[in-house]
Formats: sequence, C-alpha cells, structure tokens
Amino acid sequence: MNSLDDKDVCRCLERLRAQAGGDSERWAQRQARKAAERAAGVAPAPDSLVRMGDMYLAISDSDGRLLYSLARAIGAKRIIEFGASFGISSIYLAAGARDNGGSLITTEVHPDKCASARDNLASAGLGSHAVVLEGDALTTLTDVEAPIDFLFLDGWKGLYAPLLEMLKPKLAPRALVAADNISHEAAESYRALLRATGSGFVSNTVGDLELSVLVNSAPTD
Repeated sequence: MNSLDDKDVCRCLERLRAQAGGDSERWAQRQARKAAERAAGVAPAPDSLVRMGDMYLAISDSDGRLLYSLARAIGAKRIIEFGASFGISSIYLAAGARDNGGSLITTEVHPDKCASARDNLASAGLGSHAVVLEGDALTTLTDVEAPIDFLFLDGWKGLYAPLLEMLKPKLAPRALVAADNISHEAAESYRALLRATGSGFVSNTVGDLELSVLVNSAPTD
C-alpha cells in the first residue's frame, strides 16, 4: 500500500503545491509593506511568528516523498511533527503513518494554519490518522506518549534543540529524527547538540535535511 498514490492525497497535494507557489510573491509584498511602514515611521509588529502566518514554507515533493519512505522503512507508528504550517509535510507523514497502521501528531502555533491543516488532512482522507495541536510546541508536545518512532522538526529553528531535549526520553530505540533547513543559523545549537560527545545520535546531512538515528538512549554524565 502506498497512500501517496491515493487520488484524494494526490489531488490535495497538487492543490496545496499550487497555492504554496505563491510564497515568493507573498514574500515580496511583505517586504514592500515593511519598507513602506519603516518609511512612514510605523513600528514593526512585535511577533515575527504572526507575520509569517500567510506563508506556506512548504517542503519539496522530493523531500516529502523521502519522509514518507523513511517512515515506511522504519515502520513508524507514532510520528511527531513540529511545524505543520498548512499541512503539506503533514500529509506525507500521515500517509506513512496510515500505511504503517499508526498515526501522526503535529503542532502549529498559528490558529488559522491549524484550521487549514486539519481541513487539508481531512480533504486528503487522512484526518482520522492525524491530530493537529495548536500552540507552542514546548507546551503542546509535553504530554505526547512514548515511544516516538519518527520525529520531524520543521518549525522555528531555535526550538529544535530544546524540543529534542524534551522529547529524547520518549524516543524509541533506533528512532529517526529529521530536521529541515538545517543550514539556518538558528539551527546551530541543534547541530551542536547532535554532535556532542555522548549525544546518543548518529547524524548526517542530506541536502538541507539533518537525519539522525538514536543509537544509544542510555543517560550520559
């Protein structure tokens, strides 16, 4: 079974990718508005996350298919995602979870994006295999049950390290952790955490994804 061949999944992903293609134009418009506000002496909005609420920030189809294949390869039944946005990556992960007989838990800080992600997962026929949690991931993912087989990080890069530290005790032996946009400067603390002596992870960079396997979950001094 390959849910990525499902007609509802394909139709939903095609629609979302067409919409995500407008990110460049939305970004240009955003920059123009900011420049006009600065020229007029208008103070910028205090919350940068809110200002990204209209951006899809989508993973590529090839990366999505890689995530799906990785989930299938390790038989991941409990998949956790940080940063659903409008749900494009969530669809690939939920498809893998469904085909493995499992489920996806994803989290997103923007209320409007949460509503859209739920609608899109339902449109793809994956609503019963995915839960979208709204709010700060350091709060919404606190009570996630173990074992976590696959963790995908694709939200604010500065939260990668604290989220991994919070969820590491719940990772299954040989759990896979994938982090997108690993070249971003805000992800430096995450890269350092993975490569620290005694981290317990074997980690490699593939494109702009960091793929890490938990090979030793024993506590270290």
